[in-house]
Amino acid sequence: MGVTRSTLSRQVSALEVELGVTLFERVGRSVVLTQAGSGLLEYARTMGAAAQDLALAATGTSKTVDGVVSVSSTDAVAAFLLPRAIQRISEVAPGVTIEVIATDTISDLRRREADIAIRHVRPQESDLIARLLRHASAHFYASADWVAKNGHPRSARDALKHRFIGVDRSGNYLALLQNCGLQLTESNFSVLVDNTVASWQMVRQGLGIGVTMEEIAALTPSVVRVLDDIAPIMFPIWLVTHRELHTARRIRVVFDLLAQEFSAPTV
Repeated sequence: MGVTRSTLSRQVSALEVELGVTLFERVGRSVVLTQAGSGLLEYARTMGAAAQDLALAATGTSKTVDGVVSVSSTDAVAAFLLPRAIQRISEVAPGVTIEVIATDTISDLRRREADIAIRHVRPQESDLIARLLRHASAHFYASADWVAKNGHPRSARDALKHRFIGVDRSGNYLALLQNCGLQLTESNFSVLVDNTVASWQMVRQGLGIGVTMEEIAALTPSVVRVLDDIAPIMFPIWLVTHRELHTARRIRVVFDLLAQEFSAPTV
């Protein structure tokens, strides 16, 4: 460890006093961990690894972190929000290659379908590590040309007269809009598309009203927020990974950088 035995002994003693537990005991000529020390060992290893990664990023020596890290997210997040985060990752850890898995289905991290997932629902699996980054908001939008042609609907009553872009045939999306106070029916949908990037492009091209994250809309100057009287749709952003976060440095570095990028809105 690069320190003398007496220095290490003093440091261990000071740590034991601070924690209020005995970490080591002498057995013959050997020193072994106590039961309390064994219980704290994994936490200490995690703290040590995190400190190493902090120093790595701060000194710019993170070039030693390399390999492929797969990140799963919805196609809209992958297309509009991930690029900035990936740019940041490439600056801090240029040896890391990000594999983007753009899907609206939840990747099974335990089967290694992805190393890290950006989710909008809290994972239930006990062997996954999840961090709630924040709650995001989504609003209703239409293209500026659509608004010029159809007017600017603001209330739930105004919405009844207009056409919407749907994202499924199952009725789940319609139910979501109805829970927002919009008494819409299937006849209000001009098109259904199960890809959120494609549906957003159709909104941009004036086919109807659609819903997207506030940050994505901010990247699209040709759209206008409509139905202003309707409360925003709030949803969580979870960052999830498997237990290898504690042992694979490249995954831990990417996880921490994604957490930094997605913890605050980009608008």
